[in-house]
Amino acid sequence: MTDPIRVGLVGVGIIAETHLAVLAERDDVALEFTVDSRPVGPVEFRGTTPPHHGGLAQALDAHQPDLLVLATPTETHAELTRLALLHSTARVLVEKPLVHDLASLAGLRELDGKADVQGRVFTAHHFAFSPEVDWAADLLAANPEWGPVTTITSAFYDPYVLRPTEAFASYVSSWTDSGVNQLSMLTRFVDLTGLTSSHQTDGGASAWCTVEFRSRGEVGTARLRSSWLTGSSSKESSLVCGRSGVEVWIDHTAMTGFAARGGELLAAFGTDGRTPRKVAHYRPLYASLLSGSPHPVLGFDTAATITAIHRATPEESPEETPEQR
Repeated sequence: MTDPIRVGLVGVGIIAETHLAVLAERDDVALEFTVDSRPVGPVEFRGTTPPHHGGLAQALDAHQPDLLVLATPTETHAELTRLALLHSTARVLVEKPLVHDLASLAGLRELDGKADVQGRVFTAHHFAFSPEVDWAADLLAANPEWGPVTTITSAFYDPYVLRPTEAFASYVSSWTDSGVNQLSMLTRFVDLTGLTSSHQTDGGASAWCTVEFRSRGEVGTARLRSSWLTGSSSKESSLVCGRSGVEVWIDHTAMTGFAARGGELLAAFGTDGRTPRKVAHYRPLYASLLSGSPHPVLGFDTAATITAIHRATPEESPEETPEQR
């Protein structure tokens, strides 16, 4: 028997509930402590109540975790990661996005001489681990004769128009919120090279962005749509292998997918419907992180690439008028 991995959870808000649920399933981890600067109480974990602290510095004075999970607002990530790197030996799993601006990313890079940033900092790009994404990535890898992916179209809709004030305060804009999920998902299929256009509309509630990528040595384009102007959540992506005419459709909301060429169905994927969507994302994420050989999508280099694209500012077109929509 080996000692369990000692985990410290920083931030006990809504997303922390998923982390706790998945961690509680694993007998190789122990929740050492929790942290939250807000006036909230300790959490229950497997029938016990781990020590709770009001700040990470205080917690690190009292504990020596193996893994720190940062489930706090994005603008706090850089400073908390820095604190964790310089005052502990723990690996750090940061909720996506890793940081909120390019200056913060540069600040973390500068720590690499003082702490093992590359080996210790990971980002919870959970959409990249969704079952339908795993299926599609494996399917494309198993069929190289289909050729490179040449075009991707991805549309992520969330019903935040029903609570716009809260949505803008929490998520800033549809691109800020959904773009990092779309980009991290795409890294399972192609190599992202840069943002080529970015159009914010509806006051930031909608976006249309294009991203260049490389697939099997060829250049392709991803078209990314995100919007809060909807009555319910809907997230879908289509990957086209232009040489062969194969299309792979994945529904991220239903966690399903199929591949087709013309009128021929080549493959299909579904789930049993019993696993909540986010749990289905975070189970394989933690399995990869704790395996000793984490998937590259969790690593610092991938987070840096995604941040550079997500936070790039190409010349934007003016806001569309109602007559143009």
